[in-house]
Formats: sequence, C-alpha cells, structure tokens
Amino acid sequence: MENDSHATTFLDEVASLPACEKINECIQCGVCSGSCTTATQWEYTPRHVIALVRAGMKDELLKSNSIWFCVSCYLCTARCPRDIKPASIMHGLESIALKEGYKPATSTTTMYRTFSDSIVKNGRVYEFGFMFKYFLKTNPFAALKMLPMAISLLTHKRMPLTAKKVKGKDELNIIVNKLSAGGGQ
Repeated sequence: MENDSHATTFLDEVASLPACEKINECIQCGVCSGSCTTATQWEYTPRHVIALVRAGMKDELLKSNSIWFCVSCYLCTARCPRDIKPASIMHGLESIALKEGYKPATSTTTMYRTFSDSIVKNGRVYEFGFMFKYFLKTNPFAALKMLPMAISLLTHKRMPLTAKKVKGKDELNIIVNKLSAGGGQ
C-alpha cells in the first residue's frame, strides 16, 4: 500500500482552523497549562492537548473531557511566549469533535450554546433566562440548589426578570454570524 503524502493529517486539520495555524510552533513550555484555571479538571492539560494533536492522536483526544473544560479566560493565550493561542485551539477542537459526532464529556457545550443564544437574542446575556434555559436542558433539579442565591439576587434587584436588549443588536449578530461561519472579513 502506497503512502499518500497528500493526505490531511489531524495536525493539518487543526492548523487550518482560524487562529490555530501556529500550533506546530509550540515549544511545549507548559505556560498554557500553568496559566489554565481549570487544568486540574482536564484529563490532558492544554500543553498535553497540543502534543496529542501534533502526535495525530485524534480519537484519544476527542474522546477525552479535556477540550470541553476551556472556559475562554484566555490566560493561556495572553501568556504564551510563541503566540500559539491555545484557547482558540481548544475551541477549534470542540468544533471538530461536534462535527464528527463526539459526545462532550461535560455539559459545557449546552452552557455555551445557551449563553450564545442569549447574546444573539438580546445583544447581551440575560442571566435569568440563560440559567433557566440551561437548567431546563441539563438538570432542572440542580436549579433547586441555586434557588437561595436566585432569591437573594432578585430581592436585591441584581437579576432582572425581563431581558433588556442593547442598541446595535443587529450589528452584533452580523459579527457573531461571521465568526460562526469561520471569521471572514
């Protein structure tokens, strides 16, 4: 059997995603993992995730919980000495996993989608609606644990019951749609 030198590797697939092109320049210094606020929850740290991509271990990586725990704080990206953008790589890997049918090991994608839907609908996050929809989609009984906090926020007028839309929502949606389509100009 001949080796097809034109076959796309997992590394090529990831490197072709927006803001992921420098993945092969990673020097495995570990600054991303040391900066990550949730790395202790990950099966593989951000540094290890990049190593797995470069090693072509697609199935092992996409079956793990690791990519789903990125909370988009961008500390890894801000501190990377090579400007690799590990957070963008995690989000790119999430999109590959979803496209290829890998089931997330967490409810993070449900939270992300609910959060995004709130922004698209209102131009900002409508906290009460966001959490209400999230708990309906995941575990309605878990919301009961949050009830004392919700009551406190409501009584102190820190969480409105109705959504307030922002000016320029349509322009924001244009930006969101462009980013969702791959970030074209």
